[in-house]
Amino acid sequence: MSNKLNHSMSLATPDATDISKKQKIALAIGITGLFILALALLNVNFPNKGLFLTIALGLISVGTIFYARDAYLTKLEGIKNDGQWFKSISSRGLWGWTLGIVLTIFYIVLYFYPKYLGLGQGVNGTNTGLIALFDPLSQFLSGNNASEWFVYGALYTVAILVFGYKFILKYRHNKYQQLRTVSVMFFQTAFAFVIPELMARLNSDSFSLPYNDLKNMWPLNYYAFDQWRVDQFINAQSIGLFFLILGVVTIFVISPILTYKYGKRWYCSWVCGCGGLAETAGDSFRHLSDKGVKAWKFERWMINSVLVFSVIMTTAVISTFLGYDSQKYWFTKNVFLISVGVFLTLLFAGVLYYKRQQINKSALKGAFGFYALTIAFLVFFAFFDLSQIKINASYFSFGLNNKTYNFDSALRTFYGFGIGSIFSGVIGTGFYPILGSRAWCRFGCPMAGILGIQQRLFSKFRITTNGGQCISCGNCSNSCEMGIDVRSYAQKGENIVRSSCVGCGICSAVCPRGVLKLENDSMEGRINSNEILLGNDVNLINLVNQNTK
Repeated sequence: MSNKLNHSMSLATPDATDISKKQKIALAIGITGLFILALALLNVNFPNKGLFLTIALGLISVGTIFYARDAYLTKLEGIKNDGQWFKSISSRGLWGWTLGIVLTIFYIVLYFYPKYLGLGQGVNGTNTGLIALFDPLSQFLSGNNASEWFVYGALYTVAILVFGYKFILKYRHNKYQQLRTVSVMFFQTAFAFVIPELMARLNSDSFSLPYNDLKNMWPLNYYAFDQWRVDQFINAQSIGLFFLILGVVTIFVISPILTYKYGKRWYCSWVCGCGGLAETAGDSFRHLSDKGVKAWKFERWMINSVLVFSVIMTTAVISTFLGYDSQKYWFTKNVFLISVGVFLTLLFAGVLYYKRQQINKSALKGAFGFYALTIAFLVFFAFFDLSQIKINASYFSFGLNNKTYNFDSALRTFYGFGIGSIFSGVIGTGFYPILGSRAWCRFGCPMAGILGIQQRLFSKFRITTNGGQCISCGNCSNSCEMGIDVRSYAQKGENIVRSSCVGCGICSAVCPRGVLKLENDSMEGRINSNEILLGNDVNLINLVNQNTK
């Protein structure tokens, strides 16, 4: 085996973008699997759908695995990012744009026009086309015919599994990358796909168990507190109440504790399905994230705006199904709104008091603006009956939805359409080859937003740097999918404490000098920018002694 290894470490070899004969064969195998899915999309009626689905997914998986093995096992362990900017598909070339357009169209059809995939287009509402091809698998797991969301979940899971294997081979020199990749593969397969489908088998005419991606929590799961959802939990009696209480405890207790100890990486890089797909199937596009200052400023406003919107929307939805008569209900609509206002006020005041030195002026202005906006909406909800305010959804859905909703439902529908569908699905995944693999996580995910605030102000996590060892190669910045210019921190020996950092550790994995290290230490000394920038004014002996304690 060692005789077949390519020992060249050249970064400028003219053959860097070529693929071998084995890789071409692997591509042909995978494309054959995709061709079967395309035939199903064109309403080809396969005689044995279970067999042809197995063949299609099997060929795609085998092709990807064989390609990955020839691409990485024929080279020495270590950094494998040569040729990134010379391949059309990974440098916004013709193939990259083509893939992005195809993925975007697929997501639009899946979300808004599933009938073109065959949903309910057969006799008596049975499936045809691509969705019918997945019926045998869906019947095996849940006992029901496939829906567009089952097809989405199945393809999503297969992508994470096969590209996760590719990712493990690529970073086989790094145990941290292997462990977290196995983790996201497990959580996606078990908690997001298989277990929820098996739970559907427990449902009957007299019992309905709410099932969904078990690892999703509010605010990423934006419908967690919709009335129909809460009713499902209550109607499911003890087990339903267990899931409801577990969801609340996860939001306010479990998640903050884990973020305090490990940063947002415990979820964004080890559990989350969105992050799992970005890290595996999107790994080839991670370097396309914009590292500019303008993108960073837009990121801060955008992700926090989505987070505030999710808080306002959820509060509006919950307030509408609470009682109004204080003689009948102790927890009325106004009690709820006052409780939310008091909680947000105390939280905001506490952050300002204890963390005021770690918040710059622009962030402080933004925080005051978002706080004032949220309180204003709470006051509005208290004095107006939202059920009497009607809004037509055609104004914000480009004509895709012409229904008229109450104000609270309109907020929920707009959020689901604009954030849950367009941003998360169509742009977040379809634009991998254009914007990089974490555009959704960076600019739109409210879960990343709330965890990022906790990580920046109340977490032990940081990435430490050794500026004396940095050779400014730029591998770290090039590989950061969250648009962080890691090299600028490394050159100064400054700790990386950013709310956007998902702790994926790729910057450390690709560093040839071991400059970067992911750590969970004490809160003291995490942010050392002033010490670095004003090094001449620091007592270096005291600083060294303090950092070595």
